[in-house]
Amino acid sequence: MTRKKHPPVWIVVLVCSAAGVVLGGSASWADSNQCMQEKVVTDQCLTQDPLKKTSEGMIAGMVAGAGAAVGATWSQRKRSQE
Repeated sequence: MTRKKHPPVWIVVLVCSAAGVVLGGSASWADSNQCMQEKVVTDQCLTQDPLKKTSEGMIAGMVAGAGAAVGATWSQRKRSQE
């Protein structure tokens, strides 16, 4: 049997992290905009910095994407060894 070639782990982590940054940043940005469009705007909504909230979402997305990539790569390599 021939062994299937897997992409390097760092490429999978890089791609998944980039996707996480985009999705996390977009979700946080949308949440900030939605907060300002509600009928009753809360104090927390007025005092939060949209740039900080978006960057926090991007960081969380990057960490989640990297974790998912490592987990998926580990699982795939474990299956291919069986």
